[in-house]
Amino acid sequence: MFARTPRLTLRPGWPEDAPALTQAVAHESVAMNLSRLPWPYADTDAAEWLAMPRGPTDVTLLILTHDTPAPRLIGTIALDRESGDAPELGYWLTPDAWGRGYATEAGRAVLHMARHALGLKRLRSRHFVDNPASGRVLGKLGFHETGRGATFSRARGREVASVMLACDLEDGRLGDQALSLAA
Repeated sequence: MFARTPRLTLRPGWPEDAPALTQAVAHESVAMNLSRLPWPYADTDAAEWLAMPRGPTDVTLLILTHDTPAPRLIGTIALDRESGDAPELGYWLTPDAWGRGYATEAGRAVLHMARHALGLKRLRSRHFVDNPASGRVLGKLGFHETGRGATFSRARGREVASVMLACDLEDGRLGDQALSLAA
């Protein structure tokens, strides 16, 4: 799957993306906000992640900017279908891309795919309590809190307090405006 928004291109990763992926994600401030990312992060980790088998309807995408002189990899976004009853939305951005609305723009594109291309009715997500910026992004996307719990963080090596969220894609409150591809 691919998507293009006003400022972003979302596409699958290729083996040749490994160096750019490592450069974008290998920041302690990113790793500490994710559950599965090892820390420190190395080129071999990127190569292994990019080599994972993906199906034709898997949504595991690199986020690249095209609003800069040269396209640049700034993060990833995915729907994890292996955990739980509804797919889980996850994403990260490299620190110099924070605060520019890229996560919301990429999220809207993936919610649009989930609803219109994949026919999904509900998504889940979560964020660590000490990462409220991610909670604000998820709120803009139409997610609402469903509970609190703990999530193991590989980078931190321990359970971390987490907020669990859900988004009903058929909810009348969400509407097409929340799912529009425009930022």
